[in-house]
Amino acid sequence: MPPHKWTDESRDASCYYEDAAASRFRRPSSSSNSSATADRSDDEADDEREAFCSGERPLIRSSAAGEENHGCGPKTRHIFGLMGFLGFAVVYAMRVNLSVAIVAMVNQTAIPHSNSSVIDTDTCPLPEPNHNGSDPNPQREGEFVWDEATQGLVLGSFFYGYVLTQVPGGRMAELYGGKKIYGYGVLVTAIFTLITPLAAHWDLPLLVLVRILEGMGEGVTYPAMHAMLAHWIPPLERNKFAAIVYAGSNIGTVISMPLAGWLCSLDFLGGWPSAFYIFGLLGILWFIAWMYLVYDRPSDHPRIATSEREYIERSLLAQRLINQELGDPEEEEEGEGEGEDGVGVRRRPSDDPIPWTSLLTSVPLWAILLTQCGQGWAFYTQLTELPTYMSNILHFDIQSNALLNAVPYLTSWFVGIACSALADWMLAKRYISLLNSYKLWNTVASVVPSLGLIGIIYVGCDWVWVTFMLAGVGSFGGAVYAGNQMNHIALSPRYAGTMYGITNSAANICGFLAPYVIGLIINHRETLTQWHLVFWLAAGLNIAGNFIYLIFASAEEQSWSKAPPTRISPSLRA
Repeated sequence: MPPHKWTDESRDASCYYEDAAASRFRRPSSSSNSSATADRSDDEADDEREAFCSGERPLIRSSAAGEENHGCGPKTRHIFGLMGFLGFAVVYAMRVNLSVAIVAMVNQTAIPHSNSSVIDTDTCPLPEPNHNGSDPNPQREGEFVWDEATQGLVLGSFFYGYVLTQVPGGRMAELYGGKKIYGYGVLVTAIFTLITPLAAHWDLPLLVLVRILEGMGEGVTYPAMHAMLAHWIPPLERNKFAAIVYAGSNIGTVISMPLAGWLCSLDFLGGWPSAFYIFGLLGILWFIAWMYLVYDRPSDHPRIATSEREYIERSLLAQRLINQELGDPEEEEEGEGEGEDGVGVRRRPSDDPIPWTSLLTSVPLWAILLTQCGQGWAFYTQLTELPTYMSNILHFDIQSNALLNAVPYLTSWFVGIACSALADWMLAKRYISLLNSYKLWNTVASVVPSLGLIGIIYVGCDWVWVTFMLAGVGSFGGAVYAGNQMNHIALSPRYAGTMYGITNSAANICGFLAPYVIGLIINHRETLTQWHLVFWLAAGLNIAGNFIYLIFASAEEQSWSKAPPTRISPSLRA
């Protein structure tokens, strides 16, 4: 057994990039002697790579002390991933609780509906009364008389603020680090969640303002996390890692929806206001833990093992060797230095100008933006409007409504992790190129759930089949983490946060457009026909966005993103 132990992940990463690394390490010589020496060095390097990929050489030779320090317990990047996962769970709990609570907040019987002239087959039958003549799904009436358009405004107001801070959040994370941007974004969201009940009782415009401010706080979270993933996660782990981290949004929805429904049915803290108080408090507690446990980069973390830091930095460096226009490795660029571990790291000034013209005219970036818009419309149709559909069309009480709405997010989480793990495995084995992997899983994430929405149209009032279409067929939306979600980092690791802010901002415009348009479509007509239009629209936009992505997507780093040559230290050439 060799004295220094390697891991499979180290070998996979190195072998995946070995061709680029080999071409980078070979340098022209100016004399015959040096040429002969270079040839021998090349042969030795080839033998070394072959031995390594066969399992006879380690990539990272950790010190005994380093192995002792990191022999037990989770890896530092996994702690970072767990905290990111919990952060998204908390912010999504604070985001979606209103979708459930609004069913309890609104007095539905006081709102005029125009269903008197529709035929019986265009509505779902009411539940059979109990033997004593009472309603089997009793539901207390809310205190606010808001019609569908007003409810759409309240539900969508969050996204007015959410889209405003996407691009600034990504850029601030690139300049100042994602730790504070992500952390304070969750904290701001938590504070305004706590005061939501007070604003609702005070005035409708004040409630809309509070939701806008809450959205502004949460708007920085996704771009900031994207910027941090670019520094923390080795390339061959990104699909799986991103699926787990971003799937916090699914788990937050799964937990918060039934919990919010249960809280709304109680008298505790006034019923529906308790959902806002509890989730807001959880956000504050999470913020305290995040600020202590997480750092912007591996090199900033005081408790990370040397072996793990070396593995992360070497993997990221190997990726840069593929994406950069390479120069002489001995030429040291201005602002370039060598880290404590001997890894050459180019120190870029924090105020590098963003190539806005190149960004806004980048066809691959537009492809990501348009497919995210299609996916966003379908997602927010389900997130914000499905509880209303379950209540007004299928006639579910608030607790059953919330539970059934939560199931699709749970199944989507499982499918997302499975698809991402499979995508990483296929890439590591070189069964598929990175670009084709993005296109394959983005198609799965767009087309299959759209078929589920169309399926709802044909199953009518059968709640079992409706649930199957959402939780079974719709679960494949989780494959998006192996689709376009990591594409930004491939196009430009330097501006991944800003780029994600641009595309996510555009996608989340659907967060307020979808409820508004759906309110106009329904317009006091709670019928199957009107809701079928809603589902056709969502499915059509989702499939159309994916079609554009298939044509124009790219996985190559763009020319405007490429940095000057990066210096490689002697320790990495050995």
